[in-house]
Amino acid sequence: MDQEYQVGIVGAGFAGLVAALRLRKAGRDSFVIFERASEVGGTWRDNRYPGCACDIPSPLYSFSTEPNPEWSQLYSGQPEIFEYLKGVVSKNSLKGHIRYNTEIVDARFAKEEGYWVVKDQKGLATNVRVLLLAVGPLNRPHIPRFAGLDDYKGTWFHSSEWKTHYDLTGKRVAVIGTGASAIQIVPAIAPSVGQLTVFQRTPAWITSRFDRPMGPKSKALFRRFPLMQRMQREFFYWLNELFGLGFVGNKSINRLMTWAALRKLSKEVKDPDTRRRLTPSYTIGCKRILKSDDYYQTFNLPHVSLVTEEITCFTDGGILTRDGQEHVLDAVIFGTGFVAADIEMETRITGLTDQNLIDLWRRTGAEAYLGTTVAGYPNLAFVLGPNTGLGHNSVVHMMESQMNYIMQYIEYLEASGPGSYLDIRPQAQQAYNQEIQERLKGTVWSSGCKSWYLNTKGKNTTLYPGLTVRFRKETRRFNPEVYELVKQEEPAVSDR
Repeated sequence: MDQEYQVGIVGAGFAGLVAALRLRKAGRDSFVIFERASEVGGTWRDNRYPGCACDIPSPLYSFSTEPNPEWSQLYSGQPEIFEYLKGVVSKNSLKGHIRYNTEIVDARFAKEEGYWVVKDQKGLATNVRVLLLAVGPLNRPHIPRFAGLDDYKGTWFHSSEWKTHYDLTGKRVAVIGTGASAIQIVPAIAPSVGQLTVFQRTPAWITSRFDRPMGPKSKALFRRFPLMQRMQREFFYWLNELFGLGFVGNKSINRLMTWAALRKLSKEVKDPDTRRRLTPSYTIGCKRILKSDDYYQTFNLPHVSLVTEEITCFTDGGILTRDGQEHVLDAVIFGTGFVAADIEMETRITGLTDQNLIDLWRRTGAEAYLGTTVAGYPNLAFVLGPNTGLGHNSVVHMMESQMNYIMQYIEYLEASGPGSYLDIRPQAQQAYNQEIQERLKGTVWSSGCKSWYLNTKGKNTTLYPGLTVRFRKETRRFNPEVYELVKQEEPAVSDR
């Protein structure tokens, strides 16, 4: 069977839609998007917990070609971001390209034909010349397996699997974890619960969001003068890049961030002992810096308590900590984040050999050239792949940088003739990743803390060790010399 589409995209979250929008802009309509759920949105579809919002300003956390003058807040909440994504799909007529409720379980490269054969959970096979994996890192909830959890008679769930019909009003509730989701959940549910206990293992560095409503005048201004919103986007982008210097070696900016965070903590938490327990002991930025305007103040409420004693086990009625105290609870919410550094996929990805890519990465740690292409897996690219995550700016910028590169990759492939394929040379991939790991040594992410940026072997496979302007420059031009181009032999033509 011949190829059916020029491009196949796995995932219809931000990354998949970045790819689809770029293809449409270039007039390339031969593409299909495989989406495992019944709707687009990725993490913004799945996470529906109270207070769920982005920690990047909305004018920046959006597609550069799809500005939205109607944002209600500077930092928009999940429902608004979800509606924005659905609106982009509708406006750009992408729905007809999407196969909903379609989970890709197997992807095999047919080197004789030069295309990928992808199969879904129903056994349907689709042939695509180029396969883009845009599944994102934040889709596998991490739930620590505490002893006794199965015996607990109360209700428990992960933040990304929120039980929307469970009423927390008046309940004795625990939140385990103090990461990005937890610091949004805690102030959102505190006013309605009867008792709130926050279990903290490691305190987080928290800075202010300075969130504010986007009023009617702002919206009218952005509608009438789109350039004004573009300027706002650029302001936040360059401001984030400036503070990003504090992550990659600028000690003065890092000290400034530390001072601002400690000042915020001192002003917003009344109890000295609580302040002490909320104060991190590691370098700011080593773990993800969190943004909140209302988390710290929650601990001033009389029915909210912070527990830093280690959890020993669950009991049938609650949680037992190492100091021997049992915390009786009606519900437990796991705000324990996601498995990101150890990339896992249910899809089996087989390239030029019988080696499953995910099995390979379990041994070596996830690696790709420019976080995009992988040796031995030709005509395959990741959008937001290994070492393309950020600690300071919008990952949408990184996705769009990758698509600059991928579009040139596709153009070069097409010009090479039917059935040809491009495979990144192993030595080029190895050299790039050695450089990435070497550059990481001089950043805050190598200052000694344990974070979700690191895989189980301690290797940072998640973050890009620099500013986004550098990555944009690195992905600006496709270099065919670092690839092996394989052309299929043309059949002999008889002169009779």
